[in-house]
Amino acid sequence: MADAKVIPFDDDRSRQSAQRAGRRRPVPGRRKAESGPPPLPAPSSPVSALPGAQEAVERASGDDTAPGQEQRGSQGQHGSWDRRIAGGLSFLRRRITGEYDVDEFGYDKELTDQVLMSVLRPVFDKYFRVEVKGVENIPAEGGALVVANHSGTLPLDGLMMQVAVHDHHPAGRHLRLLAADLVFMLPVVNELARKAGHTLACSEDAQALLERGEVVGVMPEGFKGIGKPFGERYKLQRFGRGGFVSTALKAGTPIVPCSIVGAEEIYPMIGNAKTLARLLGFPYFPITPTFPWLGPAGLVPLPTKWTIQFGEPIPTDGYPPEAAEDPMLMFNLTDQVREQIQHTLYKLLVQRRSVFF
Repeated sequence: MADAKVIPFDDDRSRQSAQRAGRRRPVPGRRKAESGPPPLPAPSSPVSALPGAQEAVERASGDDTAPGQEQRGSQGQHGSWDRRIAGGLSFLRRRITGEYDVDEFGYDKELTDQVLMSVLRPVFDKYFRVEVKGVENIPAEGGALVVANHSGTLPLDGLMMQVAVHDHHPAGRHLRLLAADLVFMLPVVNELARKAGHTLACSEDAQALLERGEVVGVMPEGFKGIGKPFGERYKLQRFGRGGFVSTALKAGTPIVPCSIVGAEEIYPMIGNAKTLARLLGFPYFPITPTFPWLGPAGLVPLPTKWTIQFGEPIPTDGYPPEAAEDPMLMFNLTDQVREQIQHTLYKLLVQRRSVFF
């Protein structure tokens, strides 16, 4: 990582801290599980699922009785639970014995799909009630760079965007987020981030993921966006020097602008204890109406209503290879992406009835 070049995706923080965090740690390969959970039964016909439909079919065929119908239904439900339990035990066995796969970045697809997404999904569906628009603008296959605004004091917006792509994209794609070096310096958070597919926001990792056909997510505002005062909500900060555009040009992948409304109000930041932030090594130390006054309870976000909209992709494959070194082109594309996100934010805010509904 000594020669890695950090893209100014997030903030103009010291390159030395990014180097200490490391670009990535190679993860030893693990054997795939020899056997997985038993397959689920094929779904029944939509017609037979209607109340009384099965009895009507049997009467039409000349059979007025269906002996054992209720018993068979009970046994089928019992069998479904058996299969779920067997699948859970099989998952635990693979975790204990190490019979699961991770890629060179530490991404654990099985853990992400079955555990991490299951934890985040209730927050996405029930707490923030996220409405997803335009997710089909992300290509069904091949690499794509999703560029979004960043806000909310804590980076919950990135996690919600990851759930939006995972659960709502027609092709079931996975979003690989580029994170700041601070994420990989925190205990526990470091391991969970890598398991979920996050990696350091540097050009080598970003380009490698794009070239092998992954959907990569980046929030160029970085700490300037997530830590801005509440009075500047939904006003985009500077997008760095266009490093994300250069990476997309080199990989020849489209850029998909993404606008997130709702995250700005979950922790209204009314102050910043800069001295305490420097002592702790944080870019900022937020003061909100509930934190730190209510202690741990102040960490509970407000239940705002979210909207995540993915815009029309901006193609980059039509540019020559040397275009990635053209500063004027990078500036123009960066400004185009930023303006498209800002315009969509204003449009969504006008359409919004309330912060909470």
